[in-house]
Amino acid sequence: MRSELRIDVGALRRNVAALRRTLDGSELWAVVKANAYGHGALDCGAAALDAGATALCTATVGEALALRGKLPLARLIVLGPYSRAELAQAGEGGLELVTADGTIPEGVPVHVKLDTGMGRWGVSELSSPSRDVVGVMTHLATADTDLDFARVQLERFREATASLTGVTRHAANSAAALRLPEARLDAARCGIALYGLSPFGADPADDGLEPVLSWRSELALVKLLRAGASTGYGRRFVAAHDTWVGVVPVGYADGFRRDLSGTEVLVEGERRRVVGTVSMDAVVVELDHELPAGTTVTIVGDGILLEEHARVAETITYELACGLDRALERSSREVLES
Repeated sequence: MRSELRIDVGALRRNVAALRRTLDGSELWAVVKANAYGHGALDCGAAALDAGATALCTATVGEALALRGKLPLARLIVLGPYSRAELAQAGEGGLELVTADGTIPEGVPVHVKLDTGMGRWGVSELSSPSRDVVGVMTHLATADTDLDFARVQLERFREATASLTGVTRHAANSAAALRLPEARLDAARCGIALYGLSPFGADPADDGLEPVLSWRSELALVKLLRAGASTGYGRRFVAAHDTWVGVVPVGYADGFRRDLSGTEVLVEGERRRVVGTVSMDAVVVELDHELPAGTTVTIVGDGILLEEHARVAETITYELACGLDRALERSSREVLES
């Protein structure tokens, strides 16, 4: 076994319930783009709907159509751009689209995106909506870091949409849903929080969330480095004294990034430091005594948070989770319900 990813859809259901309580009547739309941030869009999307989410949001028409065959009754909203060829597919698949340039295609339910400060997709002002417009939205740039600017964006959105009736207004992402009550409006598009990952890089338990993903491997080889001996490319770790180390058969090809050297994992339930250079297929952990090959190594789970690894790598949990999805052919994957 190189490694095993476990997806606890029971934890996801509980996260949905926690978010719905926080939203206090606003709809929860589950964002499952990028294969549910590496967690599995079909499994997580179905669990989210079952727990009370009222729509699933993807980034592409292709992602939504992949779900449609298994979830024929689900409300599916495509947040990203679409091509002319995909427009017909969206209509046939019963999808809802987001327009960011003001063009309103006929025969497909549309959400118009207003740019209130993100500076990416979206129109600068709204025109009179047609009958196909079912929603108006914006995207908050700083709900996780600067609530003052998020409030500025929200006020711009409120002013621009004040005269509209009969459409769904939505602005909140996970961070705004948790920290900015006035942004919850008619619906909130929650992604990272669904998976029990903190949009603030903190402990998800602070917001009543449970990590959905766990990741385990094992010690494939244990050896004694004599004082002065090194391990890994570039001799970045040189043993100051005789040191037991364990080789774990995961590396950056498995989603364990090269800049995670120095992070901690669990070996036999004890925190151990990753030392030396992370290579394509292996990492090395420092041990305090000899252990047998096959000893379990927990990379994420049992108190080891993806947020911790993100801090070491100076990135965000979103990127680490999506990176695991790209390496699924090198890992086994199990879906369970706690």
